[in-house]
Amino acid sequence: MRAYLIAALSAATMAAPAARADTVADFYKGKTVTVMIGVSVGGEYDLLARLVARHIGRHIPGAPNVVPQNMTGAGGLVMANWLYNLAPRDGTNVGVIQNGFPSQQAVGLPGVQFDANNYAWIGSIAPTVETLAFWKGADVTSVEDLRRHEVVIGSVGKSNITYTFPMMMNEFAGTKLRIVTGYPGGNDINLAMERGEVAGRNNTWSSWKATKPKWLADRDIAIVAIEGPRPKDLPGVPSIQDLAANDDDRTVIRLVASGTQFGRPMVAPPGVSAERIEALRKAYDETMRDPEFLKDAATLNVEVDPVSGERMQMIAAELLATPAHLRQRARPLVE
Repeated sequence: MRAYLIAALSAATMAAPAARADTVADFYKGKTVTVMIGVSVGGEYDLLARLVARHIGRHIPGAPNVVPQNMTGAGGLVMANWLYNLAPRDGTNVGVIQNGFPSQQAVGLPGVQFDANNYAWIGSIAPTVETLAFWKGADVTSVEDLRRHEVVIGSVGKSNITYTFPMMMNEFAGTKLRIVTGYPGGNDINLAMERGEVAGRNNTWSSWKATKPKWLADRDIAIVAIEGPRPKDLPGVPSIQDLAANDDDRTVIRLVASGTQFGRPMVAPPGVSAERIEALRKAYDETMRDPEFLKDAATLNVEVDPVSGERMQMIAAELLATPAHLRQRARPLVE
């Protein structure tokens, strides 16, 4: 009798994961998963979100149809708030959110209507390296050029790294950047650079390589500063932390620029069942190893160095636990 009970319990335990997988597959079969994108078409967020959307459906149990959809406004904040508060909480809606939103919550910015701890973090293709780049006609090739005279730079808005990066340069490196806000997305700022409306912009190194490889090949832009993990192909370019005067300043910079650790993160709203979150995370991880995905990523010059959903969940929690006095110092740089 005892042997029978042990065998029955063992069989039930082994069957549980399969049963959960079947339940998830039954739910997703024939459904559509929408990947929300908070910025306009053409920039890196849009490109990477669409890249993942093309492939992840094959790895979600039940093989649902996956459709990307843009919802712009407030530098992506409109979409992030919608996803958290209004999106269906059944696993059929996920979003690629701006990586600076957790730090904006940490410093208490108005307009943030979510708790990053309560998002279900799914995955990210890679961490990022932020850069400050200038068009060849602007005659800016170094930080010293930015310290000598005012230079106009384009930005999506105050709730976006395109604003906080140049703000940090002014605060910690003594530059004289004048920030023009209101561009719908990064592609719009690129056009403004070509037209001579602005001299430069913040963008990630991976985005430049993915969206503007010809600009790099033709040396149309000069990278004068970075923040984040130092790339091997940008030797000698100073980071904002390199330019900072003391450790307290560097701590604030790390807080403000913490989005580099998230890369281009995909999240689900709170309230989605644990089984479906587990399935979505597994699907994302499998997508990052999918030969067809990797082939597409290579074609787009996208570097793949995945950050797991579990890792991002921990980063968000650590960030939001930053001591209050450091968060107070950081706030003026992102509001």
